[in-house]
Amino acid sequence: MSNLLGDTAVLTGRSLTHIGRSPDTIVTTAVTPVALMLLFVYVFGGAIRTGTESYVNYLLPGILLITVASGVAYTAYRLFLDLQGGILERFRSMPIARSAVLWAHVLTSLVANLTSVAVVVLVALAMGFRSGAGVLAWLAVAGIIALFTLALTWLAVLAGLSAKTVDGASAFSYPLIFLPFISSAFVPTGTMPGPVRWFAENQPVTSIVNTVRALLAEQPVGTDIWVALAWCAGILAVGYAVATAAYRRRVS
Repeated sequence: MSNLLGDTAVLTGRSLTHIGRSPDTIVTTAVTPVALMLLFVYVFGGAIRTGTESYVNYLLPGILLITVASGVAYTAYRLFLDLQGGILERFRSMPIARSAVLWAHVLTSLVANLTSVAVVVLVALAMGFRSGAGVLAWLAVAGIIALFTLALTWLAVLAGLSAKTVDGASAFSYPLIFLPFISSAFVPTGTMPGPVRWFAENQPVTSIVNTVRALLAEQPVGTDIWVALAWCAGILAVGYAVATAAYRRRVS
């Protein structure tokens, strides 16, 4: 275990150094969510009725999830480049824990995506977002976003291991970015037609968005928080199991 932790720390430092040398990755990840937030708040916001005084307050939780969905594509991209560049074969010849390679990419994704989320929150504050939530509520929001990031990152690891081309490695995130649009992220699900409403109310993004929104608005979270945690934990468990199995086959 000590070897795994030490090796993971070293390899994570390597990945973070690469990101530090090209911070445009974080900027690029935040550009699309920020553009969507500007578009919906200043162009469509006046025509959308959500029952809240500030549309940016209503919109922000969904934008944060889009930020994460955009960012995890870079994990698949970086892992694919490592595979194509032969770096994993070099690591196999060294006395390091094999799983440290994957964990380094996962932890790098967590740090990079939470940084992008912080950038989006700062832009939202400049646009008028306000919350009276306390420290515990903000920590709960950060925990849910982090868990969601870990869950999607393991799916990204699987995509990076399975892709045949560099474009295919990152293309898996497109459906994930689209998913918040069919949820309560932009409009209340009650305004949607029957089949669309059923899908929106029973997919993972809606429960996560509702939980984050309630925490930031200092409202009761109800059962949404348990549904959100169950979705995140389930996706994380499945993604981790399938990705590690694919990795063992790849390096065997």
